[in-house]
Amino acid sequence: MPDSGPDNLSDSLHAAAPPVLEVQGLSKHFPVRKGLLRRTVGHVYAVDDVSFSIGTGETLGLVGESGCGKTTVGRTIMRLIEPTAGAIRLDGHDVTSLGKVEMRPFRRQMQIIFQDPFSSLNPRKRAGDIVGEPLQVHGLLTRAERRERVADLFERVGLRRAQMDNFPHQFSGGQRQRIGVARALALNPKLIIGDEPVSALDVSIQAQVINLLMDLQRELKLSYLFISHNLAVVEHISHRIAVMYLGRIVEYTDKVTLFTRPLHPYTEALLAAVPVPDPKIKRDKRVVQGDVPSPLKPPPGCRFHTRCRYVVARCKEEVPALREVEPGHHVACHLR
Repeated sequence: MPDSGPDNLSDSLHAAAPPVLEVQGLSKHFPVRKGLLRRTVGHVYAVDDVSFSIGTGETLGLVGESGCGKTTVGRTIMRLIEPTAGAIRLDGHDVTSLGKVEMRPFRRQMQIIFQDPFSSLNPRKRAGDIVGEPLQVHGLLTRAERRERVADLFERVGLRRAQMDNFPHQFSGGQRQRIGVARALALNPKLIIGDEPVSALDVSIQAQVINLLMDLQRELKLSYLFISHNLAVVEHISHRIAVMYLGRIVEYTDKVTLFTRPLHPYTEALLAAVPVPDPKIKRDKRVVQGDVPSPLKPPPGCRFHTRCRYVVARCKEEVPALREVEPGHHVACHLR
């Protein structure tokens, strides 16, 4: 993966831009039911009090271990899953509790690219029909205009017009993900949520798709919420990065600061675990001990205290707030 990415000047411009998306106190708790009467005996705290914003033309990377709640955040913002609490604002409009009819025009402004480029495409439909389906659902353009629009989208994402009549199984994995990108672009959205959009692809293909997304962002002023566990990919594409652990954001800042001066112990451990291509370079692994606690019964206080090498008594009792300890650098840690 190339080291180049959004530069510092564009970082400052994006930070100053008005937010396309604002998320405040977002939570999603899934009820756990047992018995014949299906009584609720507990909750899975998948997402708990998450807040962030994304500006015009900005990419926010959301990283963390598997099961930390990254995908749930994305699907809740899209209202594919209904939030338990919190607020979701798109261009200043609160869409948190809108009904299906009221939500319809806002769905055109935010789209999602799924992780698996094969299972997210209908195997019975031709690729052109898949990309044009959003236009048909929203009643946009005539049949001939839709086909021309789809042809333009195919060319924009690096596919040929002649491939519009092919079925998903006739494409490679990278080509299928390009179809997913074209479908997300069909309605000219302002925000695209990428749910691990390159994790199922080979490394060389990952670079192609990432560069395609960055080119599209520059051309169309798109905003991205990029969900991934791959820190190299996130560093390449993101302007700012939020680190999640067990349903909460523990650190949130620009990518340069995060990779050069991480302040949360969990972020330090994540960065220390990234492989170094030079075998002569020795690094402090800072291996995190123990397993991730269950989101059904998260530990009291700081959720990371059961695995933290710096834990003190306060960490076991008091939940640390996500505080701005430096300009633009937010950390949820009692020791900072």
